[in-house]
Amino acid sequence: MANILVIDDEKTIRNTLKEILEYEGYRVDEAENGEVGLEKVKNNNYDAVLCDIKMPKIDGLELLPKLIEQAPDTPVVMISGHGTIETAVEATKKGAYDFISKPPDLNRLLITLRNAVEKQNLVVETKILKRKVSKTKEIIGESPAIQKIMDTIDKVAPTEARVLVTGENGTGKELVARWIHEKSNRANGPLVEVNCAAIPSELIESELFGHEKGSFTSAVKQRIGKFEQANAGTLFLDEIGDMDLSAQAKVLRALQENKITRVGGDKEIGVDVRVVAATNKDLLKEIEAGNFRLDLYHRLSVILIHVPTLNEREEDIPLIAEKFLKEICEESGYSKKVFTPLALEALKTISWSGNIRELRNVVERLAIMSDQKINDEDVMAYANVQRPGSGGNTLYDKFDKFQEFKDYAEKNFILHKLKGNNWNIAKTAQEIDIQRSHLYNKIDKFGLKREDSVQHS
Repeated sequence: MANILVIDDEKTIRNTLKEILEYEGYRVDEAENGEVGLEKVKNNNYDAVLCDIKMPKIDGLELLPKLIEQAPDTPVVMISGHGTIETAVEATKKGAYDFISKPPDLNRLLITLRNAVEKQNLVVETKILKRKVSKTKEIIGESPAIQKIMDTIDKVAPTEARVLVTGENGTGKELVARWIHEKSNRANGPLVEVNCAAIPSELIESELFGHEKGSFTSAVKQRIGKFEQANAGTLFLDEIGDMDLSAQAKVLRALQENKITRVGGDKEIGVDVRVVAATNKDLLKEIEAGNFRLDLYHRLSVILIHVPTLNEREEDIPLIAEKFLKEICEESGYSKKVFTPLALEALKTISWSGNIRELRNVVERLAIMSDQKINDEDVMAYANVQRPGSGGNTLYDKFDKFQEFKDYAEKNFILHKLKGNNWNIAKTAQEIDIQRSHLYNKIDKFGLKREDSVQHS
């Protein structure tokens, strides 16, 4: 059942449209003016919007671009009792799906609405399918570390230089590798991934270089290895620090000579492959321990990219969390949900041992378990911040009562906003949506001073 929003200042029109559309099987929401309509679009998912043009406060043509900005995939059908060709053209130019004059022809209205809803459904389905088919998502973040990574990718990708990506599990090393491929001159070629940690040592050579029929007991037919599959493209060797020394020697030879030999074969096969490797291990320590070849390390690490942990770029957490929440709600068909400012501050205080992967799991849990507005209490309840084996070292172990933690988060949130606005009280109060007198009370309550700085743990 499709959700329709009717924005019209005339109650009789709203009632009539609501009655007709509900009879046709639609769920209908109403707004008596543009401001209320825009607020409802911000907080809910609609399949289509019917919007009057002549309204007080803000008319339909002014409202239209704001609706589109807020919900770009939701078709807006403009309706007006003062319709002219010029008005219809202007509405269409601004992005309206269609224009209908009052009183509306019932058949045309229903056909237009049905087509608009079908279009919206197709757009959403296409986006979901594209997201599922293409694993390359955008790198989200405005922190200096992430900006540096994106700048490095832009410079390195068009070259043939080999890249070694380092970082903890769940930080997004695979995503960096994918973007190097996407922005390279090999983007039209294959990107072939090998998880070296997931393949038994006795099978890794067959996986990488292939094998000839009969070369070992289970080799019942010829197999093409990953190097050959990645020809004219990129080979991503994930967790290369877990590769055994025998396979390392053959990978080194393949990189030196651009040739491989299948297991059980004697024919050399030329390959044109760019290698991007990744590891969560300190390869220099692995070299000292005799577990990794120094010469292979030098071959792989022409360019080094280190991906920081989520805790090292906590300013990016709100951006990533909001992106995940939007994706999860769209993919799962949930109504639109949003984080409150305090919820985002609470997410920033968590010690993310699982990095991006853990954050996405938490956001998905919050999307399922929380109401329309996800607040700081939801984060505390569902984020599993008290982890076994934490040893009492997390931020949350410092507080015995929820109110103590809440005061901590509130204090730092307000101080952060004040600093961002150069201690302009009026501007800060407006930005965080509280009365100026209330903000003064908070400043006094927490003893905030201009020379203070936000404390993080």
